[in-house]
Amino acid sequence: MSNDLCKESIALEQEQTVKKLESEDGQPIMEFEVTAKLPTKYGDFMIHGFENRVTGEHHVALTMGDVGNGEPVLTRVHSECLTGDVFGSAKCDCGDQFDAAMRAIAEEGRGILVYLRQEGRGIGLINKIRAYALQDQGMDTVEANLALGFPPDMRDYTVGAEILNHLGAKRLKLLTNNPEKITGLEKFGIDIVQRVPIETKHKKASDRYMHTKKVKMGHLLGTYN
Repeated sequence: MSNDLCKESIALEQEQTVKKLESEDGQPIMEFEVTAKLPTKYGDFMIHGFENRVTGEHHVALTMGDVGNGEPVLTRVHSECLTGDVFGSAKCDCGDQFDAAMRAIAEEGRGILVYLRQEGRGIGLINKIRAYALQDQGMDTVEANLALGFPPDMRDYTVGAEILNHLGAKRLKLLTNNPEKITGLEKFGIDIVQRVPIETKHKKASDRYMHTKKVKMGHLLGTYN
């Protein structure tokens, strides 16, 4: 692909990605579709499927136990990371965080994992791979996103908040190191009663990524000084 075509492709994807989530009829963006049993290696969950009525994207939530009884519920709001969650990439801690969250929920016997289709902090899979290529040339994750014409983080928690509201989860013990995720959910009226740190095992290949998350993006990490 020529540079001009590549730029046009990135611009189009950016325009689609930054499109504000808004419903013309004033109704919730997320439409609940179906619930089914989902036995996993972590334990027995229920899987709930939702469709975004604006974009057509599909999102899911996994639940264990009674999550809508009003008691604070252990919750992970996890943005999709194909390379980390599925392929085991050592460039990031996403797959490890997913695994740790599922194990924590199973151990507690009650909890929610909301899985949002926001690959690459919202820039999409192909642009994420483009960012990888720039990182291979020496940029960090923030610099790479900016070089592609995107903000460092484009994620929107409207979708996650609506899913949690549907599940009746109003008070959360949120598994996160990211303060912006807390504020992103709180502005929709969700009460974060506790932040539960979710730091994972050190990996040499992700040193710079983790340092960037801590120093440039304000993630609350005890390591990666």
